Amino acid sequence: MIRNSAQAESTGFARALVMMDLTLMVVAAAAMAAIMLVVTLDATLRYTMSSPLTWSYDLIGLYLMVAVFFLALPDTLNHHGHIAVDLFQRLIPFRLRHLFLGIGYALSTWVMVLITWGAGKRFYTAFVRDERIAALVPWPTWIAYFLVVVGSAALVLRCLVRVYGHFASSATGRELVDMPPPPEEGVEEI
Repeated sequence: MIRNSAQAESTGFARALVMMDLTLMVVAAAAMAAIMLVVTLDATLRYTMSSPLTWSYDLIGLYLMVAVFFLALPDTLNHHGHIAVDLFQRLIPFRLRHLFLGIGYALSTWVMVLITWGAGKRFYTAFVRDERIAALVPWPTWIAYFLVVVGSAALVLRCLVRVYGHFASSATGRELVDMPPPPEEGVEEI
């Protein structure tokens, strides 16, 4: 992304990425809310009526947790929410720092492409064969693979933006990509 947020929002591609992130985060948040509701309902029924929801763990484990994790990845990357070791970052010269970050994001992109490709193949197979889990409720498995494909593909797009931004910053000597905020010094622990 371009450093100036006003410039970044002016491009159609940047707006599309923001809308993609927002949409995926809304679905991830809805999945998290559904997890809380299902677990609460299951526990309430289990202890008040001795009648737990027999399908709750399958639904949560197969679909909802996958949605929460994979659909939140692109927005988390966009807001620098992933773990980063930036202790020596400011000591590395500007162009070299961006070159290293570009290489790192290029390698990360390749890993995510492989994950997306593998999940896509599994999605296709599970969909064509109508694969289902062996449980009281035979949930279809292709939905979970579809969620992995969507979240991973969106993360690939975000990584590609970072690859381009860091390599362009390295080549031009100008900050053309958002960098994580500097670590806070003197933060009091609670």
